Amino acid sequence: MHIDIKAKKIEPIRQTYSHVARRIGENKPATRYQEAVYDLQPVEHFHYRPSWQPDKELYDASRTALKMEDWYKFLDPRQYYYGTYCMTRAKQQVSTEHNFKFVKQRKLLSKLSDTIHHQISQFIIPLRHFEWGANMNNTQICAMGYGAAITSTAMFNAGDRLGNAQYITQIGLALSEDDSEILDTAKSDWLDKDIWQGLRKIVEDSFVVEDWFELFVAQNLVMDGLIHPLFFNQFEEKINNEGGSSYSMLTEFIVTWDTETSRWVDKQIQVATAESEQNKNLVSGWFSAWLTEAEKAILPLAEAAFENGSEVFEEVKQALLKRATKVGINL
Repeated sequence: MHIDIKAKKIEPIRQTYSHVARRIGENKPATRYQEAVYDLQPVEHFHYRPSWQPDKELYDASRTALKMEDWYKFLDPRQYYYGTYCMTRAKQQVSTEHNFKFVKQRKLLSKLSDTIHHQISQFIIPLRHFEWGANMNNTQICAMGYGAAITSTAMFNAGDRLGNAQYITQIGLALSEDDSEILDTAKSDWLDKDIWQGLRKIVEDSFVVEDWFELFVAQNLVMDGLIHPLFFNQFEEKINNEGGSSYSMLTEFIVTWDTETSRWVDKQIQVATAESEQNKNLVSGWFSAWLTEAEKAILPLAEAAFENGSEVFEEVKQALLKRATKVGINL
């Protein structure tokens, strides 16, 4: 008996879903990112309006003053959907946990001077509360935003901020050999210490911002654009110069995350400002107003953390202004 085995190519009847095909063209294969994002959000046939906001639909574009012809222009340059996001963060977590284990096993933090230990305790550990605030704000952006392209990535960002807060917590416990008193002290500093009250106020003020895209500008561009370069770049360089290089192994995820996430933030701002002159003026106004408040809040921290705090803060501020100009903001 003779058996002839042949390969047969089966052509799919269609390449992707109809709603995706309407965007990218018929008979074109779609990426998984496109299929996971495009037009995912419902736009009609809602059963009820939210009882807490009866003048709005469950998903309502009027929750921001920003106007967009197509809300799905807010694409993520990283092309994160649930699968790629989880796989990327899982790999990073394995690396980060390895770093923590390495530092603990070799007791590298015990070799830090008391001065460095005190500086990290004083200026880094309280930032776990800032990251928790950022988690709250990005969750709000997801809840009130319009279009799955930006709301889904805002939720990923919210998860990242909780992760940042947890890593800062682990740094504190590693420094104190698992004595939770260091966290209690950091909480007391956040609530009561004078130099933290400006940042605490601006974070708490952001909790009641109703316009979700203004909140995006306030948290993800302005506050993050000052805090992260100041305390996870400049401050870390200062610690390294004083002999605390082992500390950098514990902040690797946060530093890498900030560089990666800035690409997403900048892209969203650029899309918004390029849409219309009205949007550009609106975003520019929000940026200017929040930058003024953020400077008053963060400058005292910079002056306390650095001998030349005013100069360091100005350098970080100028970098943020340059970044804002590139994405279409009028200064």
